[in-house]
Amino acid sequence: MKKIVAILGFAFALMSGSSLLQAAEMKIEAVLSPKQQMKLDFADGSKHFVLLVRREGVATGTGPLAGASVTEYGMHDIIRGVGGDPRGYLEITGTNRDKAYIKWQVRAVFVPGPNKKPKLLDNGFWELVGGTGSFKGMKGAGTLHIKPASKTDRRFILSGEIVPAS
Repeated sequence: MKKIVAILGFAFALMSGSSLLQAAEMKIEAVLSPKQQMKLDFADGSKHFVLLVRREGVATGTGPLAGASVTEYGMHDIIRGVGGDPRGYLEITGTNRDKAYIKWQVRAVFVPGPNKKPKLLDNGFWELVGGTGSFKGMKGAGTLHIKPASKTDRRFILSGEIVPAS
């Protein structure tokens, strides 16, 4: 019976056009420092702001993106103390100069923290949407957490799976 199930699974993979390539687990962290930014502070007392930012850093961790340079092109639409919807793209440049493009989105939620000070939770998802060279044709997705690394720097933590090009 196990042999029949294995044969049927192999046949289904062939018929569906999918390859037998294995997804690679990936987890990287990159502390990104601002290089350019523009900010719109709403003057209506709402504590609403929009930040357009380019940040840079280096990815550490495991998987095909570890060791690469990371540039964030982000738009952070936030209401201080309430929440927001940051989103953008990460341009990942490998040591061989090949590039991977990751689209990301998080939901920012403020929760009560220590000393009645709001604590920010930035959790969301990412998707590998394009690439060049060794990253061309790769697909992947996973979770994203953004945490403060300093007053200006942010730690992007991506985990998930990447499937090589077929």
